[in-house]
Amino acid sequence: MAGSTLASATDSPAAPATPRDARALRSTPAREAWRRFRKHRLAMASCAVLGIIILGVLLIGMVVGPLVWTVPIDEIDFTARLEPPSLRHPFGTDDLGQDLLARMLYGGRISLAVGFAAMAVAIVFGILIGAVAGISRGSVDAALMWLTDLFLSLPELPLLLLIIYLFRDGLKDVLGAELSVFVLIVLVIGGFRWMQVARLVRAQFFSLREKEFVEAARALGASTPRIVKRHILPNSLGPVIVAATIDVAAAIIAESTLSFLGLGFPPDIPTWGRLLFDAKDNLDFAPHWALIPGAAIFLTVLSINFIGDGLRDALDPRRVL
Repeated sequence: MAGSTLASATDSPAAPATPRDARALRSTPAREAWRRFRKHRLAMASCAVLGIIILGVLLIGMVVGPLVWTVPIDEIDFTARLEPPSLRHPFGTDDLGQDLLARMLYGGRISLAVGFAAMAVAIVFGILIGAVAGISRGSVDAALMWLTDLFLSLPELPLLLLIIYLFRDGLKDVLGAELSVFVLIVLVIGGFRWMQVARLVRAQFFSLREKEFVEAARALGASTPRIVKRHILPNSLGPVIVAATIDVAAAIIAESTLSFLGLGFPPDIPTWGRLLFDAKDNLDFAPHWALIPGAAIFLTVLSINFIGDGLRDALDPRRVL
């Protein structure tokens, strides 16, 4: 029609926002990571398994256990030695007639505590050395990476055995038998697990310190410690969280190995590795004695590794899920 003009595309009414668009607007990095993590079925299943193990060891062993399962870990009953699992002893007994369920609950707390404490030591040392090396240039970075390469070249298990053999008796007089071995094992295992974390953090710092938001903060007058604390370090924690899960699993295996070789906790402290060490001579007569702590170590380590895989997928922005 004459005199009429065509309506422009900008004059058309905007399409109503869909619920999916509204959820996208409300999305935060934590929610997006949780959404991606939930799509990893093995990681979700592993969270459930690990949660059951931790709750069983901590809640039942420390809170409900003394009220429900009152059998002491050191009660000897020769009439019930090497019994298979039954209603009286759900996990069976050992060669002294001691209840394995009570010993598993007690030892699980120590094994899990060693794993998480050694992981914390490794993460703290790794982040500190990696951050200093990543933000520095020249001789400081070269010296710290030389130190990291030196620790990576050392044989881990022989040094673990040697250090524990040399210093265990000296610390026992100061801290006591149980606490001294716990502190020594945590420090030694954590002291040999920080190198991978330091390399990850250093690589992340090299990538992030040249980004635009870091340059903008530097142009606004932010100091180097503030840039590291507020801008670079929070954006480099994704790979560190994944490495932390691997360190927990490795620390649990290392503690079990030391206890199995007889250089871990004293014989009267039944960690999962110590139970395997005590059961090695009775595999033909009482296989349950070794299968139950072995299954606990296997399920715990496998669950932690699958959780690490799920966190890697959830925290990697390059993966489309």
